[in-house]
Amino acid sequence: MVSSSDGVEPWETHTPEADLDDLRTRLAAARFPERETIDVANSDRWRQGVPLADLAETVDHWRTDYEWRSFEDRLNRIGQYRTTIDGLDIHFVHRSSSRPDAVPLILTHGWPGSIVEFIDLIDELAEPADVGAQAFHVVAPSLPGFAYSGKPTRTGWGVGRIAAAWVAVMDRLGYSTFLAHGGDWGGVITTVLAGRFPDHVLGIHTTLVQAPPGLSTDGLTPSERRWADDTENFYLHRGAYAKQQATRPQTIGYALVDSPVGLLAWIMDKFAEWTDTDDTPFETIPRDRLLDDVTLYWLTGTGASAARIYHESHGGVNAVDPHLGVDVPTAISVYPADIEKCPYRWARERFSRIVRWTEPPAGGHFPSLEVPGYFVDDLRSGLTAVLAAA
Repeated sequence: MVSSSDGVEPWETHTPEADLDDLRTRLAAARFPERETIDVANSDRWRQGVPLADLAETVDHWRTDYEWRSFEDRLNRIGQYRTTIDGLDIHFVHRSSSRPDAVPLILTHGWPGSIVEFIDLIDELAEPADVGAQAFHVVAPSLPGFAYSGKPTRTGWGVGRIAAAWVAVMDRLGYSTFLAHGGDWGGVITTVLAGRFPDHVLGIHTTLVQAPPGLSTDGLTPSERRWADDTENFYLHRGAYAKQQATRPQTIGYALVDSPVGLLAWIMDKFAEWTDTDDTPFETIPRDRLLDDVTLYWLTGTGASAARIYHESHGGVNAVDPHLGVDVPTAISVYPADIEKCPYRWARERFSRIVRWTEPPAGGHFPSLEVPGYFVDDLRSGLTAVLAAA
């Protein structure tokens, strides 16, 4: 149990109704561009971005049928907290397990995700239906500049500083040692946690692996070479969003904070492209769950501040040390439709103790939302293997 004496304060979300009315008014007044110049029967109809028909339909649903209050109530029921680290408020949800054998676990999201990625998993992780399954005390922070965490007013909040802040958060909750999981930026932060703070981190599970730079493709299997080529192709031809947010986050931030339709399109585009689907992200992710994510960005006005994680962590002193090694037990899951897939041979160059490596049959960049049942089982199995090796 946490208390104010720990420097941790309970936090509840209560969005003013006026803010929701303002959102609906803006959505009703949306001004759309003309339709994309692609044949509607074209199988690659997302080639120019989010199709007008898909966006307009989602905007209408957002305005008329979507219920923010149900998600807000879920956050409050799980338990939200804030604590101040290095002058910045850090928001997190915390669900303690009743099980005496439960192990602390910190879950870190990425962009354009949020704690929404974990909302449907937390109860099962803390109180598994199978009494013989490993249980966890779950902590899921919002990254600096995301959701209800504070917005940095100065540079310096790159992945290294965030990792150090996570150690402080867990320590204030009474967890001197813990497990960690992450994907996207959360995977990078989890790697830094394990590499820099091995005395605190029992082991990790990650869906994103970044090998040290400059490794040769010699000796890779044909499938591993395809992974390497696909990842390079992604950043060469589909990584403009990252370049924009790394170099000009303030410029794109004006649109993301001022226009809910612009924010929706910017985020929906990535959910469509990065999921294991044939067409729309709603084949695997419920429309309202994606709108929970987008609405969280909108109501907190964090489109610009969240984008700055790219500016803070792409190159420079705040980036990942290219030579960082991870020696704690590690479980890695590489989902087939993810945007960045690292060959096992390369992963071994950074992670010296890979105790479990899985290649799931389905899923993309957001597996906790796309294949939640499989993801929970895989995460638990990976962390159980990690604990056995710790």
